[in-house]
Amino acid sequence: MSHKAKVSGSEKIAAIEKYIRGEDSLKHLAALLDVHPSSVKQWLQIYQSLGPDGLLQSSQNTPYSAELKRITVEDYLAGGGSHMDICRKYGIKSTYQLRDWIVKYNGHEMLKTSGTGGSPIMTQGRATTYSERIEIVKFCIEHKNNYALTAEKFQVSYQQVYSWTNKYLKSGVEALQDRRGKRKTEDAMSEVEKLRAQNALLQAQNRRQQMEIDFLKKLDEIERGRF
Repeated sequence: MSHKAKVSGSEKIAAIEKYIRGEDSLKHLAALLDVHPSSVKQWLQIYQSLGPDGLLQSSQNTPYSAELKRITVEDYLAGGGSHMDICRKYGIKSTYQLRDWIVKYNGHEMLKTSGTGGSPIMTQGRATTYSERIEIVKFCIEHKNNYALTAEKFQVSYQQVYSWTNKYLKSGVEALQDRRGKRKTEDAMSEVEKLRAQNALLQAQNRRQQMEIDFLKKLDEIERGRF
């Protein structure tokens, strides 16, 4: 079976817009253009992320900076939207690229600028003690769950901060213990230690809530002063 060497950008746009209007299926369009259905699905993703111009660009890989990769992954992990939402927001061609960056990020691999061999911007995850995890979560809560800032300050990975903070919020201070192997004994806590840790974290939450209350009061005063 012969295959077309290349489908032009204008042909891709016409096909995708025909699909969007509900005039044809992706499978039938793929057959008409003599390409694999996965190719047409990829064109659709590019169209949704970058608009028609995205399909007119060179078929070569689009370079993305290490910083952009980090921002998009952290936005997704923080609940900023679905894979497609994030791609649309940052102009990423494909959700496959975003998924790949997320896998690398969660595995503490280095994200580099595409095609340049750029310097890594990921902070490698590291082993921590229980008391360090308490301090890290406390700082994160006090700074409005700014995972990136916390990771940079304590030289741990974003994913570690995200995981510890959410474990604490869902299950309490005992969830921050490392129960693997010998560390279980090392991290074992007395009731007094548990209460101290819990108190430190609750104080952080209370300080954050008070800051938000004070801010709203100040905003209300400003608004009333305008009338």
